[in-house]
Amino acid sequence: MKLTFLGTNGWYDTETGNTVSCLLESAKYNIVFDAGNGLHKLDRYVKDKKQIYLFISHLHLDHVIGLHLLDKFNFKNLKIFGQEGTTEHLNSIIRQPFTKPFDDLTYKVEINELNEGEHKIPFSATTKKLLHSSPAIGYRLELEGKIISYCTDTGKCKNLLELAKDSDAFITECSLKGKIENAKWPHLNPETAACIAKEAKTKKLFLTHFDPMQYKTLKEREEAEKSARRIFKNTVTVKDLMQFEI
Repeated sequence: MKLTFLGTNGWYDTETGNTVSCLLESAKYNIVFDAGNGLHKLDRYVKDKKQIYLFISHLHLDHVIGLHLLDKFNFKNLKIFGQEGTTEHLNSIIRQPFTKPFDDLTYKVEINELNEGEHKIPFSATTKKLLHSSPAIGYRLELEGKIISYCTDTGKCKNLLELAKDSDAFITECSLKGKIENAKWPHLNPETAACIAKEAKTKKLFLTHFDPMQYKTLKEREEAEKSARRIFKNTVTVKDLMQFEI
């Protein structure tokens, strides 16, 4: 499987990258996590007619704003997954006068809402609530002998650890620097993310969703990687268009 990071910023685009989105290409499926502005790069990589599954972590705009770009794609169809309420909320913003509605696209868009628990999609997907300022969920996918965990935005919590447990790839956020903490705005710094990866015994930690007010340069991401690697050696801080084999 190949993992491509289409966007790696949180909050807003800067010269360091677009807002969050990443693509997981497997033998049978094209799987996308979140739909920030990085989503516009998706057709650079998806050239086949494999089914596309899009998993939305939550409804903050930096995770869904890329959906207004769907009209540029020529997909066979698109299946979107999110938490309870996703259908209503997405239809409230992906409509006129803001953008072209789902129903007016040239391909079918299907929105599915997932409760906490295990689901067959047809591959196995486990969802759990995360610790954030608004409702957010994390995903744990099991397919083709691999476990992929995607968890952003979140603070440290039990469900985060459970979703990451024994994963081949643990994709999580790195919004904060140093010891900055805010109970009303839960996010992770590189050290906390690394501690979770170590405890969860994941094979590889990918840090994304960098707050552009705190991480103003890519050099600062490199420093975050060094800090995380002191705790969990197999850590990568990602940049837009980086690719990895899982």
